[in-house]
Amino acid sequence: MEKAKTLGILGGLGPMAGVYFYEKVTALTKASCDQEHINVILAGLADTPDRTDFILGKSTVDPTPRMVESAKILERAGADVIAMPCNTAHYFYDAIAGSIHIPMLNIIEETLKLLAGKGARKIGLLATEGTIAAGTYPAVAQAHGIECAAPTPEEQAVITAIIYQEIKCGRRPDMRAFYRVANRMLDDGCDFLVLGCTELSLLERDYHLGGRFVDSVDALARATVLACGKTLCDAEGGI
Repeated sequence: MEKAKTLGILGGLGPMAGVYFYEKVTALTKASCDQEHINVILAGLADTPDRTDFILGKSTVDPTPRMVESAKILERAGADVIAMPCNTAHYFYDAIAGSIHIPMLNIIEETLKLLAGKGARKIGLLATEGTIAAGTYPAVAQAHGIECAAPTPEEQAVITAIIYQEIKCGRRPDMRAFYRVANRMLDDGCDFLVLGCTELSLLERDYHLGGRFVDSVDALARATVLACGKTLCDAEGGI
């Protein structure tokens, strides 16, 4: 029998997003008992410098060394594959993946594969300023023949406040403001809206946003289950 693969979660980016990702992987794994679930190692280096501030030039403290350290911790601990549930951190993906000798999944690639499978032609990206500025989503979307639209600067300020001043601080998000941005982008022709920040993925968990929102954490979790040699549940649930 083939040895089960151990998953390494590069967490702490932020902490609750890593916890939610672990929860999603567990819920999406077809298992009839504890022993049929995926073995998981989580490295949550919460003191990793802010990714968005560095990308935008607001900070000179490069978060790459800390994330590379986290990846190497997971590799040394016995992980066979790594998943990093942070969209903004994928700006540094090549440096992190290049520092280890085990596969590392890519949340942006997996999200765009899922969207392509849904027949998306135009998507709206809801994410941090860092992810928007990095241009990682439009580059991958273009390869799939998908147009990627961003919020206006005023709308981005609303999304940024929801991420940093509300969700990351444990406060109730302003869902009216969120839906104003979302509905305007849908009215402007977006087929789907991507929750391209793992903090925004928590809105899907708590508010069940509906079928036109695609959760990047869900996309990564599904790919992770398969990469670890397990079968996806038909519906979330499980032991």
